[in-house]
Amino acid sequence: MGDTSERILAAKREAEQLKERIKSTREKLADTTPAEKVPSLPKVSMKVRRTLKGHLAKIYAMHWAEDERHLVSASQDGKLIVWDAFSTNKIHAIPLRSSWVMTCAYAPSGNYVACGGLDNLCSIYNLRTKEGAVKVARELSAHTGYLSCCRFISDRQILTASGDMSCMLWDIDAGVKIMEFNDHTGDVMSLSLSPNKNIFVSGACDATAKVWDIRSGRCVQTFTGHESDINAVQFFPSGNAFGTGSDDASCRLFDLRADCELNQYTHDNILCGITSVGFSHSGRLLFAGYDDFNCNVWDVLKGTRVATLSSHDNRVSCLGVSSDGMALATGSWDSLLKIWG
Repeated sequence: MGDTSERILAAKREAEQLKERIKSTREKLADTTPAEKVPSLPKVSMKVRRTLKGHLAKIYAMHWAEDERHLVSASQDGKLIVWDAFSTNKIHAIPLRSSWVMTCAYAPSGNYVACGGLDNLCSIYNLRTKEGAVKVARELSAHTGYLSCCRFISDRQILTASGDMSCMLWDIDAGVKIMEFNDHTGDVMSLSLSPNKNIFVSGACDATAKVWDIRSGRCVQTFTGHESDINAVQFFPSGNAFGTGSDDASCRLFDLRADCELNQYTHDNILCGITSVGFSHSGRLLFAGYDDFNCNVWDVLKGTRVATLSSHDNRVSCLGVSSDGMALATGSWDSLLKIWG
């Protein structure tokens, strides 16, 4: 018995020593500080250029197409709408089998859109059908919890995140799960695919963000620091860092190479949670949607707020920057989408 307790104590001591070694190695790598010598940004001025009206209930998600002109939005009115953001025309209004939708995505090719929610399914829709009416091309079923986020890798593969604490990679043509990513201990709320398409980051209700290698199926990095659920993650344009938004009323920037948090974006008068985050084309600005109906714009390097975009009459539930960086779209529980520029 004494021998066992000694071994347990020795193992605990060794674990503490290893923790210290990891900490010191991390500190050596943390040679990056957001540039102090860079001049501060002036106040950013953005106006609502378009308002997309058509949804009849709360909008929960939106995603830009790669063509910089079209976007898809999902609402609890049971419709998935594909918009021309420039003309404000609706290209498709797709009735959903389940109105409890929480996420939507546009394929890079522009051929497909996807959505999912409390039905635990990821439904794929083909926009290029010969018949005219857009129909379900595939329903991907394996998650045992709600679908919180989905993102296409290509027309043939899609990533999903779920309230069952897992992420999954799917073969769309075969309609089967290829890989499962398990390491979170809370509902996974968001995922973002790296520009190189080999890694993705996920944010969860365990207050951690995890970086995954799609090739190995393993979690390669875990980032802590948030004090509550992480609702949103988004890769920095370079792919070397990512931003997060949390119910702890902070956004944060984490660096993959330095393996640490680089900056926090908070203000004394911001007390509500963040629903969504996105970066400008250059990465200098971080846009964040809040429960208090606002979208705040942060200087990524300085950590200062450079604008507050106030136009919605309810929670800003989603946002996205077009791939050319020329437009920001915000979606809200007020049933409207607004295009800012």
